[in-house]
Amino acid sequence: MTETFDIAVIGAGLVGTNLALALAPSRLRVALVEPRVTVQPDAAWDSRIYAISPGSAAFLGDLGAWQSVDATRIARVETMRIFGDAPAASLEFSAYEAGLSELAFIAENGRLQAALWQQVQQSDHAGHVTCYCPAACLEMTQHADATEIKLDNGITLRAKLVVGADGAQSWVRAQAGIKVNTQAYAQHGVVANFSCAAPHRDTAFQWFRTDGVLALLPLPGHRVSMVWSTDDAHAQDLLALDASTLALRVSEAAQHALGALQVITPAVAFPLSLQRVAAFVQPRLALVGDAAHNVHPLAGQGVNLGLRDARELAAVLRDCGAQNDCGDYALLRRYERARREDVLSMQLATDGLQKLFASRAVWLSRARNLGMDILAKQPLLKNLLVKHAVA
Repeated sequence: MTETFDIAVIGAGLVGTNLALALAPSRLRVALVEPRVTVQPDAAWDSRIYAISPGSAAFLGDLGAWQSVDATRIARVETMRIFGDAPAASLEFSAYEAGLSELAFIAENGRLQAALWQQVQQSDHAGHVTCYCPAACLEMTQHADATEIKLDNGITLRAKLVVGADGAQSWVRAQAGIKVNTQAYAQHGVVANFSCAAPHRDTAFQWFRTDGVLALLPLPGHRVSMVWSTDDAHAQDLLALDASTLALRVSEAAQHALGALQVITPAVAFPLSLQRVAAFVQPRLALVGDAAHNVHPLAGQGVNLGLRDARELAAVLRDCGAQNDCGDYALLRRYERARREDVLSMQLATDGLQKLFASRAVWLSRARNLGMDILAKQPLLKNLLVKHAVA
């Protein structure tokens, strides 16, 4: 059986789901394909959290999802304190000084996903988005006027445009033959959640250390979420520690900024890499989110890059004027041109910082800490950086 759509979005993670919802009010017929069923989160804290920029939160709010997330599970970041690997090297970013209400929101992946899926189901019932879940893609065939995707449930989708929102190991990207350059950092991001004895006061902390980058992000109440980007061997050492020893190790690395810590979510790890793709688009195909780019998590901007992809592509497809073919290459190039600079600048910044602080060279250590001190004394430049990050 073949079913026809204007757009087939492959992957219902945060980015793909947002894109489908952003397209729902348009005249375009949208299919959303996802192999895994999204379930409601339980009371436990999710080990996978995101720093959501105010711009991304507004986008989620426009889709009806942000306000559906339990507000008691969202923390605001009003201040960010960054420390170099020299005792006196530090930098502080303040929402107040930048004229903002907050720098970011810290939210759990599971609760964001559940809120989005609730909106998708409503759109499905209203006939705006058709969901195929669970359903896995088996084969993709590109034609001049459409692309066909065979699903494992026996259905074939025929769409003018296929959007790959299926992550860093994108099946869509591979089927389309789009080349990707992957640079492994030989690092893992170790994540865990802790209760803390001292209040975090809506402050995010980050330490650039000789053994990696340690971040403690505020969660509601006396809780924080850790992301420790470190080399593979150290990551395995951290994963092998019992809960009390891990808490002590993290507290010491964080210079006891939040007092004694206690593990509330066991540590897990994921490999870190930089991915650059040869093209964001082809005729009848577009990539968004991690399928289009992957960056080091030290800036906490990966998911926001993806949400800006969804926001831009939806705008291009909704406002295409007299162009009634949403898979037209010239139309899709508008999306690629609009996103390339933002993605490239974040890739260069995060990759450069990772290499700068990973080096053990003495002269680089002095240079990076001096640079931090100079930036700390430039309020206008600091505020410009903040306003770019909150978009």
